Amino acid sequence: MRLKTHVKKGDEVEIVAGNHKGKRGTVLEIRVAKGQVIIEGARKLKKAVRKSEQHPDGGIIEIDGPIAISNVKKLG
Repeated sequence: MRLKTHVKKGDEVEIVAGNHKGKRGTVLEIRVAKGQVIIEGARKLKKAVRKSEQHPDGGIIEIDGPIAISNVKKLG
């Protein structure tokens, strides 16, 4: 079953509520079941990773964190 959302992958959006209010970016991923979206560059999180083929040195990387879908507004 697929639920309808007001934004889709690739849309330009602005965050209208929360700590990251006013930031803009492109939607990278939508998590419909959790009611979240991931916006490029809007909510940076630091994550510790082990050594692997993708990250040969391991250490701390920055990833884009999720934001509640109700807190974003589609631009245009």
